[in-house]
Order: sequence, then structure tokens, then C-alpha cells
Amino acid sequence: MILEIADIRIHPGQQAAFEAAIEGALHSIVSQAQGYRGHKVNKGIESPERYVLMIYWDTLEDHTVSFRQSALFTQWRAIVGPFFAGPPVVEHFTLQSKSD
Repeated sequence: MILEIADIRIHPGQQAAFEAAIEGALHSIVSQAQGYRGHKVNKGIESPERYVLMIYWDTLEDHTVSFRQSALFTQWRAIVGPFFAGPPVVEHFTLQSKSD
């Protein structure tokens, strides 16, 4: 399993609208993508315009190829993209260890 982490900064004062938009888009669009396994959205305390989106994928290619090159990605970005203050920083991770 692959973890995608997107560090997102939005325009000030748009938190409530962004939160509604991202939740709706995750549930109605991203959840349909091949290899999607779940997500978490975290909001910054010290920086309330900062969000960390975590999406779990079966494989790296499920995100970087199947989703990013699909109509679903275009729909996703049309909904959440207008809130971005700059391009999100996106990286991928594999699980190294876990506590029970």
C-alpha cells in the first residue's frame, strides 16, 4: 500500500468552503478511482489555511497514472483547485513500521 501526502495551502478565509468541497470531492470522485483505499484530511492548528491530505492507494501507479491521467482527476481539480493558494506539495510513502 502507498500513502500519498499532499500539503495544501488555501486562500485565507476559505476554510469552511474548502472543507465542504474537499470532503464532497473525496467521497464522490476520488473514491471511485482504481486502487483507492481511503483518506484522511488534517487541518493545521498554527496555520489554519494549511491542510494535509493523506490518500491510501494500492500502488504508486494507481495514483500517478490511473488517477492523475483520468477524467476523475480533472473533476477533482475543478472542485478543489480554485481554493489553492499555490500548487500542493505531493509525495508518496511506503509503510516501514507500525505500532499496534
